[in-house]
Amino acid sequence: MTEIKTAEELNKKYLREGMWPTIFCNGCGNGVVLEYTFWALEELGWDMDKVVFVSGIGCSSRLPGYINADGLHTTHGRALAFATGIKAANPDLNVIVFTGDGDCAGIGGNHFIHAARRNIDMTVIMINNFIYGMTGGQLAPTTPFGSIATTAPYGNIEHPFDICNLAKALGANYVARWTVTHPYQPIKSLKRALQKKGFSLVEFLAPCPTAYGRRNKLGDIKKLWKWYEDHTILLEDYERIMSYGSEEEKEAMKDMFPIGVFQDIDKPGFFEEYQKLVARLMGKNNKKTAEAKAVIKK
Repeated sequence: MTEIKTAEELNKKYLREGMWPTIFCNGCGNGVVLEYTFWALEELGWDMDKVVFVSGIGCSSRLPGYINADGLHTTHGRALAFATGIKAANPDLNVIVFTGDGDCAGIGGNHFIHAARRNIDMTVIMINNFIYGMTGGQLAPTTPFGSIATTAPYGNIEHPFDICNLAKALGANYVARWTVTHPYQPIKSLKRALQKKGFSLVEFLAPCPTAYGRRNKLGDIKKLWKWYEDHTILLEDYERIMSYGSEEEKEAMKDMFPIGVFQDIDKPGFFEEYQKLVARLMGKNNKKTAEAKAVIKK
């Protein structure tokens, strides 16, 4: 197998010909997440005939259409429900979901909660741009407090979801959050998530200069990308400050987004437990059948 060393070689292998140009605006983070995913898959050496991509509706949900692999573009908010069905029908497939914060945490919030709670074997890559980007710039469940949106023209008064802590509380096997500004940690994290059994979530904080940025005085691409640099902190540093920092330092954390690995455990997934249940019931039935045959012989 030829070793891939450049992004051009990577794209030639994984991208579907004839799908260019993309719909993404200049400065959008979606393409970066796609590239990180390709590098993770390449380093793992997975057979793409055994990988299926699933998405719902939104800018990020267009990503499977660009990939030279099997994909399912589903209805708004229902990607995880379809992904669960795929895994149930063919457990040997590796299921990867691309979804946005509106699609996953808003329209599809209930599906997300129960897929994570059941520990369904899939990897969810949620691209969080703080807004419903494709459908008009409406308020999303992750929109920061005070931000402007078409449905919050005077500022958001709702407190946003912390999707990673929600997934952690639900018992997901792997939970991580990163920005798109540095490749090494996200690619390493994606590899870990893809290899995990059970439910894995990797959230990416990704810039949206058009729908979110321009309404919040961050329309300049460089300024917006720098905003992510200035408003993120490594999880271990965040936890240290919240435990031992001064009141001033703790107050400053209110505007910061912790990034890193929130959870990495090995709890049996839904389908593992289902297989155990079937084996146990089949064992009981086989025992009863053997006992019945023994009685008949007597």
